[in-house]
Amino acid sequence: MGNVRRPRHGSMQYWPRVRARRSYPRVRSWVSAKEAKLLGFAGYKIGMTHLLLTDNRPNSKTKGQDISCPATVVECPPLKMVSIRFYKRDAYGSRVATEVFTNKVDKDLQRTLPVPKKDTTQKLSQINPKDYDTVTVLLHTQPRLTALGKKKPEIFEMALGGSVEEKFAYAKENLGKEVKVEDILKEGQQVDIHAVTKGKGFQGPVKRFGVTLRSHKSEKTKRGPGSLGAWCGQGHIMYRVAHAGKMGYHTRTEYNKWLLKITNDSSKINPSGGFMRLGNVKSSYVLVKGSIPGPSKRLIRFTAPIRENKGIPKDAPAIQYISVESHQ
Repeated sequence: MGNVRRPRHGSMQYWPRVRARRSYPRVRSWVSAKEAKLLGFAGYKIGMTHLLLTDNRPNSKTKGQDISCPATVVECPPLKMVSIRFYKRDAYGSRVATEVFTNKVDKDLQRTLPVPKKDTTQKLSQINPKDYDTVTVLLHTQPRLTALGKKKPEIFEMALGGSVEEKFAYAKENLGKEVKVEDILKEGQQVDIHAVTKGKGFQGPVKRFGVTLRSHKSEKTKRGPGSLGAWCGQGHIMYRVAHAGKMGYHTRTEYNKWLLKITNDSSKINPSGGFMRLGNVKSSYVLVKGSIPGPSKRLIRFTAPIRENKGIPKDAPAIQYISVESHQ
């Protein structure tokens, strides 16, 4: 039997393979939207299940039939708006010109960052949004509302849709309040998923890059990474050579994931005995078609799609059955 020919793993598209600085991702680019609201949300990955749904894709071979579909459960407790950031653009790029914090700060937020003691909300009446280029908000999660068993919230920045005046009005209205997933996302919508993948520790080149194992009759080493560099000189090794090292824990983005269901009825998703090493879902949750990067309990960020797939319908399919069999 001949050898299986395939390109080695480790796409140069993701080079250098830098490991994430923290367990939840940051988002660098946002889509412009006309509606004044948050351009994304966040939740905790719980696990996976399977369901039966009626296929409503127009060009599918199984259109109108009930098909089995894997889905990921993401618990999305309400986010709290901590502050409003006003950006000004200069010769060196956009910079934060001023920031206004809410006076209704949770005690758990002190576990993440130092909370200002002075009340700065009085600045809002003196701010003219036309003097700034854009407005964003700072949000934090509420893990106490879940069964994760953690108290320290994650905090991140989120962009807003609409004009600068509309962004300012929306942020001013919701400063210090809770924002629910039902108000931001809707069923049948496509989203981009930002997450940090599983960390696999120190691995060899065979698992890390797919380096070929040599024949059992080979007199040399048992694996062949190829040329390590020039024979003469100072022994410089090219950075593209496959070597052993830490694998995984990278920030990755998956485009155009389909939201199948958004609800706060946890009785329809909790399996008997609860999810493995987690328990039961307590707050609102989202069912996303397919898999999502990262392990369970990790924070997942949703954003509005940058390049939406026109072949996916904008209406969510009818779900006939959701598996709640025990995972124990």
